[in-house]
Amino acid sequence: ARPAERARPAEKVKPPERTAQHLPPLRLRHAEAAQRLRQAGLGWKSSGGCTNRNVRQCTSLEAVRTATVTDVIALKRRSGCPVVITGGTEIGHSPGPYSHHAGYKLDIKPNRCISRYIKREYPYQRVRGDGAPLYGSAGTVYAREPDHWDILFR
Repeated sequence: ARPAERARPAEKVKPPERTAQHLPPLRLRHAEAAQRLRQAGLGWKSSGGCTNRNVRQCTSLEAVRTATVTDVIALKRRSGCPVVITGGTEIGHSPGPYSHHAGYKLDIKPNRCISRYIKREYPYQRVRGDGAPLYGSAGTVYAREPDHWDILFR
């Protein structure tokens, strides 16, 4: 005779796994990033009138992080200021893991409104090695370079 089998406890049902097709992309193509920015009322400008990531005079958003686009849109909404992107993922910026090319940084055109907002809302930290004053907290750092704001969105 077989020993009595124990009743098995009811198995827990696992929630469906989130697959890549159900997650937002980590990186965006230039056209998708530009569309999201336009829809949110942000502009972008290229000194070379182009979007090629491999040309220094272009302003490219190719392979920018989705979170970077979301964060710059949030900056515009919080500040109520015009925001125009003048630098993205194109070559010509300093390298590094949290760089423009890696999709973590954007340059924006300074204007009285956005400059006042950043200086009022984010604490002064220090002067960067190149002389740019740094403002920010937690993950976002704003560097005031001579002709633009260089922003790191972490």
